[in-house]
Formats: sequence, structure tokens, C-alpha cells
Amino acid sequence: MSVTVQQIQDWCARLIEKSPDFPPLAECVTKIPQLDALADLPAGTRVLVRGDTDVVFDDDGSIEDDSRLRALIETLKFGVAKGWVQILYGHRGRKPELSLAPVAAYLKKLLADAGVNCGEIQVVGDWMSDETGEILDVAKAAVAKLPNGSIILLENTRKYKLEQALWKANPADLPGLAPKLGAYANGMRDKLAKVHVNEGFAASNRDLSSTVVPLTMDRVALGKYIDGEVRTHLQKTQQAELVIFSGMKLEKIDDLQAILNRGQVKMVIAAGLLALALKKADADLAGQSFEMGVAGQPDSKIYIPPERIEQSRAMLTNGRKHGVEFVLPIDFILGDGQPGDTIPAGGAQFDVGPKTIALHAAKVDEFIRYHQQKVAAGKGPAVVFHNGVFGKFEEELFAIATRKFIDQLRKMTAAGLLVYVGGGEGGAALHKYGDESWVTHCFTAGGTILKALGTEPIPYIKALYLAAKH
Repeated sequence: MSVTVQQIQDWCARLIEKSPDFPPLAECVTKIPQLDALADLPAGTRVLVRGDTDVVFDDDGSIEDDSRLRALIETLKFGVAKGWVQILYGHRGRKPELSLAPVAAYLKKLLADAGVNCGEIQVVGDWMSDETGEILDVAKAAVAKLPNGSIILLENTRKYKLEQALWKANPADLPGLAPKLGAYANGMRDKLAKVHVNEGFAASNRDLSSTVVPLTMDRVALGKYIDGEVRTHLQKTQQAELVIFSGMKLEKIDDLQAILNRGQVKMVIAAGLLALALKKADADLAGQSFEMGVAGQPDSKIYIPPERIEQSRAMLTNGRKHGVEFVLPIDFILGDGQPGDTIPAGGAQFDVGPKTIALHAAKVDEFIRYHQQKVAAGKGPAVVFHNGVFGKFEEELFAIATRKFIDQLRKMTAAGLLVYVGGGEGGAALHKYGDESWVTHCFTAGGTILKALGTEPIPYIKALYLAAKH
């Protein structure tokens, strides 16, 4: 049904508000329909499919990692078999100029390999007004003339600034945004489709295409791939007791804090910029000093400000109070490739050193023993979540710790632990130095997993849950 500006405003307020009392993921997914629930829709039904199209193509049109596009195939195949007209939309990176044209060509090839003939997959270049949120008639006309079983793509959603309007919005912003958002959501319904399927597993920001469009739809559902991820692997990962956490983004401190807030974690193995913040905080708590090198210099691109150190002190103090062990680096690989127990002023760490690698091995053995005791007590296997890499692993000189820890993941899996790897660099390292069979499951989306492991619902799950109850 079409919605009013006030309804849009109220809906968006629920999307952006903190939700400590919102149902957990397991309960949410029991309320959100699966794709099979739409099997009664007749041929010719127009269906919006929010896809995970964020992939990187080389200049020659080849793609190194096509897992996200392959994850779309079962849902698209289902729709083609039903004779639906599927309107696929999504983004590529954050650059508005990146086109989905190569995505269309690649999907056609993947579908053909799967025995599906959907004809040419067109791309609608301009389909929305960024100023008003109105869906353009050219998009309506393009969709209206398609035969049953067709697929069409709407060009990169990130070409429109409006798509990200809710990313940093607060309640005070909503009265000014609501008319545009209402025009967008109502226009999608009135001009394109009244059914919305979400198959964009990695699209976990508050994109309008994932979170606002479902409000106006008659029917919503989770796609085949995303449904399997959230109903099985994601829920299991939420039980992680060992978390291996690294990276160069300071926002990961927030992610780690959210994970610790769940009360499940017993051990954290930290590296990267995150570990430097924790090392500095740990030294402060012990009345000692710790030199962070360039990370302690305000003009540095990797500067760790005082508020992040304070946040890390609080995390260490509270975590230890609740029995969490933090395993921090005890030596570092510096820019010349040599190990050192300290980081010189003006220097930088590019990996963790051999002493830390040995410490990691010992702690993994310790956790395996904990797992064995748990299984002996009839409490099931321990769960591990691995995210990120330990150093600048794209350069072999600084990839040793990352490579060796992939072996530790295999060791834990062989011992019967459930080992889950987030997407992004952690997944890339697994594929480079090992194999997916070495772990229980490797996700295609690091950011989504981090959100899911926190206490705040994934935005698109929140939206689909509200839409299913609407």
C-alpha cells in the first residue's frame, strides 16, 4: 500500500533508533517469509530483488571473486522459472560512477551456466530523481515492456545520494527527509513492483533500497542464499567464544565492544590498529608506557585519538571483570621486515612478530582443550569467529602471521570446533593461504557479520521483520 509522509517518518524512526528490546535474529527470521512463500505469485509478477552486486571487475572484465554474484543465482533462477519479471538493484562500492553493466553481463553468463535462459539483461541508467525521490517514467516503461521470465537491472543505487540518506540521520532530520523517502518508496511500488525480495547479504547499511522500500510492499521475503546464511551460519556465529579480531579501521573497536556486550566471548586475539589501541590502554592501566609510533601522532593517517584509548581502557576493564581474556601482540614486524618488542617513535608495525605467532599457537591449543572439556560435558562444540588479517598481508614480507594463523583455523576445525570466517580480507587470506574446507563456513560479507554479532539488529533484517508484521 502507498504510505503517507508521517508513516515514512515513523518507520524511519524505528529503523534508526537504538533497539535493545528488538527481537533477536532467531526470532526475526521466523517472522520473515522465505522465497518459497512467494511461489503462489503468478507469471508476469513484477518482483524487486535487492541484490549484492558489490564486486570488483578487472579492466578486461574478469572478476577475481564472484561469490556474491553466484549467491544471487538460485533466487534469480527461481524467479525465472516462475515467470516473474525480476528488477534487480544494488550498488558497486561507494563510487557513483561505477556501472552495473558488467554485472549484467556476468550474471547472464552465470545463469546460462546454470541452464537458465532469461534473454538479455538490460540496465536502466537513470531511474530516480535525486532531488525529489521520484521514480522516473523511463524505468516504469522499461519494466512494463519486458516479457515474463525477464531480468532487468537498475543502475548503481549509489549514484544517488538519497540512497544513503539514513546512514547518519537522527530523528531531527526525518521531517525534512520524509517527503523524498516517501516519494521513493511509493514510486517503487506504483511504477515498478509490489513485491520485495532481499538477496543483498552484504548490504547491511541503512540503504533506502534495503530498509525503506519494504514498507510499501504487499509481500516481502528473504532470498535463497541470505535465508540460509541468517537462519544457520549467522545464528551459530553469534555463539562465538573465541574472537580473532584485527584491522586498520578504528571503527572495529565499536564492533568488538558490541560483540563483547553479548556476553558470550571468553577470549579475544587482537592485532592491527585495534591491538595498538588495546596495548596502549593496557599499559595505561598497568601504569606503564607504550609507544604506538606513527599511530600516536595526530597528523598520521592511522592516528589513534585519546578517546579511542579511553574506550579501549573501559573495554579491557569491563571485559576482564566478566572473564574475557585479551591476547595482545608482544612483538611486531617493523617497516624493514625485522621483529622488535617495541615500536620506535615515528615507526610503524606491519605485522605481528614471531613471539606473538608462538603465543597465538599456544592460546589456540588452550582453547582447543577448553572445547574438548566442553564436549566431554555434553555442551556441544565451541565456536570461533575470525575477522581480518594480522598485517599488510598483500606483501609477502608482512604476511607470515596471517598465513600461519590460517593453519591454526584448520587445526581448530580438525579438532571439532565450529570455525567461521568473516568476508573481506579474512576471507581473501583464507582463499590465498588455505581452502574453505579448512573452516566451517566463510561468509561473503565482513561488515554484515560484525553487525550481526553485536546487539543491534542488521538494518535490513529489522526492516523486513517490521514489514512482515506491518
